Amino acid sequence: MSDIGTSMQAGLLTAARSIGIQQRPIPEPGPGEVRLKMKLVGICGSDVSIFQGHRPDLKFPLIIGHEGIGYVDKLGDGVSHLQPGERVVIEPNYPCGHCDYCWQGRGNICINKRIIGVLETGCFAEYAVISANFAWRIPDTISDEDAVVIEPTAVALHTLYSSPARPGDTIAVVGLGAIGLLVTHLAQKMGYTVLAYDRVQEKVNLASSYGAIPISADATTALIAAIWKGANVHTVFECAGAAPAFTLSVEAAPRGAYVVVAGLSDKPSAITEFGMTRQGINIITSIIYQHPVDFRRTIGLIETGFIQPGRIISARESFSNLPSAIEVACAGQHAKIVLTL
Repeated sequence: MSDIGTSMQAGLLTAARSIGIQQRPIPEPGPGEVRLKMKLVGICGSDVSIFQGHRPDLKFPLIIGHEGIGYVDKLGDGVSHLQPGERVVIEPNYPCGHCDYCWQGRGNICINKRIIGVLETGCFAEYAVISANFAWRIPDTISDEDAVVIEPTAVALHTLYSSPARPGDTIAVVGLGAIGLLVTHLAQKMGYTVLAYDRVQEKVNLASSYGAIPISADATTALIAAIWKGANVHTVFECAGAAPAFTLSVEAAPRGAYVVVAGLSDKPSAITEFGMTRQGINIITSIIYQHPVDFRRTIGLIETGFIQPGRIISARESFSNLPSAIEVACAGQHAKIVLTL
């Protein structure tokens, strides 16, 4: 392999709302690891949350970012199932495989879980080092645009499968960011009827183009409740990550419905037990995905052409524009911004 020098460009978060492109040493892979030369990275809602200072427990400086694809550049000791030059996507959450939760098949809530871009160095950089066991080879038939959103698509797939709703049922999606749009896309393709709502009309229009039944951004909670009841909504998926969205989802849910909470609001919601319990509303939480099954399923669905998740990409920017791109992402108008390295 040719000499690549000793330094790289990386997006370094030094404090809340302070991120810049800096020169950092190129990392070396350790045993069981691989180094990737990154090609595309996506800005996730959790990246925005970290940037805005909603995770005061994190240590700065930190290279954030966890959605990305790249080419295997160097192998660490003991890695034999990957080869330099192969295109891979990062699975950024590493369950330990040994705790009680992992043994229960609930690695998504593993107490020892490693998370790149959050608890350790991420992939907003020219090169990234990851565990080889969490680097997924991308079939040649999958485009870069579909590949870079495999990780959030796995989140959406897990979210959809967290509900007892099945194809043929009617569901509602509240919050049409990346996860909400991907839940909509997956569900519509699988044979669910999907009612889509967001406070941004452009996002509602986008969900409608996926085949969803749109609910106007101006609709009141009472109107949404009436629409959902009339449509016999089985499950409501709260994907907004905002306290008012959870309140709306529970208050407007039809009697006996399920509410799957995929959003990650850190603010309290205005929900009373009396109304929720009397109506028989069932609350289910969903976070990330199960390793390895959800990534495998997601890649398979894309490889066959069943879904085209790259459709959610709403803007592409050069990696050098990371600081301005993440500020734009904070406004919440884009479904997915992808950076090209």
